[in-house]
Amino acid sequence: MKRRIWLAFLLVALLAFVSGCSQINEPITPESKGFWNQYIVYPLSWLITYVANLFNDNYGLSIIIVTVLIRLVILPLMIQQTKNSKAMQALQPELQKLREKYSSKDMQTQQKLQQETMLLFQKHGVNPLAGCFPLLIQMPILIGFYHAIMRTKEIANHNFLWFDLGDKDPYYILPLIAGVTTFIQQKMIMAGTEQQNPQMAMMLWMMPVMIVIFAINFPAALSLYWVVGNIFMIIQTYFIKGPDIKTANSGGAKK
Repeated sequence: MKRRIWLAFLLVALLAFVSGCSQINEPITPESKGFWNQYIVYPLSWLITYVANLFNDNYGLSIIIVTVLIRLVILPLMIQQTKNSKAMQALQPELQKLREKYSSKDMQTQQKLQQETMLLFQKHGVNPLAGCFPLLIQMPILIGFYHAIMRTKEIANHNFLWFDLGDKDPYYILPLIAGVTTFIQQKMIMAGTEQQNPQMAMMLWMMPVMIVIFAINFPAALSLYWVVGNIFMIIQTYFIKGPDIKTANSGGAKK
């Protein structure tokens, strides 16, 4: 589990670097050069502007609509990632038995453990790395949308509800909602696994705190994007993992 967490972290860090985070303060325009700008960030920026123009330059509403559209596009990837995660979780008892059977740390025993583990994965048709591939595809899209929001100058000049899109939320309402919805989303995804995976339980609390800190310091447009994306993920997770969540809650209630 530690290795999977570090692998996911390294993937995100690598994609953030490749995606050109150093350009975050440069406005995006049709003349922006480079594959990242021309084929990911600018098309998303154009889409935000196009949708906003359909609703009398309402960029806040546009961010909500485009966020939902993007989440719908990557929904099949998210479903695949969730299914793979559930399959891996179902194998945890058998994996634990193998670790206990081959607990010796000598090279020969560890090689045997790896062989038996791979045979178990093959038997159940589970690919331990399959969960990383959807993440690898999703991250450039989500980071690109983040860039599009931050680098589209028109967004900063408009307001939505009680806040200016280009400034921080003056009442810190959006950052708090972003943190709460992140916690709920994480809680639903990890339903029934916190005790088995202490590292994941730690992330359950760390992620919301990090999101709140980021949201307080970033423009409200980005906080709005996080909130809408989190709400979409909560609804998605409920429909995909509904039975697991109910089982975990009933188990916790019995205890």
